Amino acid sequence: MRRFLLLLSVLTLSFSTQAQELNCTVVVDAEQTGQPNLQVFRTLQQELTDFINTTTWTIKVYKNQERIDCNMSIIISDFESNSFTATIQIQAARPTFNSTYDTPIYNYNDRQFSFDYTEFQPLNFNLNTFNSNLISVIAYHVYTVIGLDADTFELNGGQEYFETAKQIVNTAASSNFSGWKPTDGTQTRYRYNEAVLSNVYQEFHTAMYDYHRKGLDVMSQNPKEGKQAIIGAIETLAKINNRRPNSFILRTFFDAKSDEIQSIFSGGPSVDIVDLVENLNKMAPTKRSNWSEIKF
Repeated sequence: MRRFLLLLSVLTLSFSTQAQELNCTVVVDAEQTGQPNLQVFRTLQQELTDFINTTTWTIKVYKNQERIDCNMSIIISDFESNSFTATIQIQAARPTFNSTYDTPIYNYNDRQFSFDYTEFQPLNFNLNTFNSNLISVIAYHVYTVIGLDADTFELNGGQEYFETAKQIVNTAASSNFSGWKPTDGTQTRYRYNEAVLSNVYQEFHTAMYDYHRKGLDVMSQNPKEGKQAIIGAIETLAKINNRRPNSFILRTFFDAKSDEIQSIFSGGPSVDIVDLVENLNKMAPTKRSNWSEIKF
């Protein structure tokens, strides 16, 4: 626990001079192309940074300290003229109450990310029209991040944002780009959005709320109560796993949370961890090295 406490020490789109919902760092890495210093990559990085951070994505007014911290790392593997082949890793976090610790809420490696881009082209998002796979992919992940963040503060608080992401999926499905259709695989934007809106995975939203609002947010005042709430949230996720073993939505959750869960239960007030560890090993067997470190 000591290690963890150290860590603790809509649809109207417009532009303004101040950041809106997100505080996003964008990195464009073109090393794999053999031409990483081309100006087009620096321009893309700056234009995406400005686009994400100055767009008003929702009708909610965010205070500066409420902005969601996120990182988007675009790894470009190949390009020809204005056509690019890449992957994009999205990570997002939200603050915990009465601490300086930011807890990860999203860690998604999107491998189906090809797009067309001409340097200095305007980056405009229209919810009802597919104009650019670059913009659609970015907007999809933005709304998913906003939805997950809202889920951690209010039960089912992210529903409207996941619905907006669904509209993006539906519009982009008419394109020739991958990741938007049921036939594109089992670990895609389509599949994640389908799961987050499905009644089959409804407990996911309860677990997100309980884990963060009833768990992490009370840790600074009552660590044992917070740990018990997190154990309860894991038990809730286990119900999903019993119905849908190895589901994509749970794999994505543990990609974000495995190190944090290990840290929380590696010290501090003692709680019963037998069922916790059993559930974690069942749901996320690839994280066994993390779970083996849980002691309290």
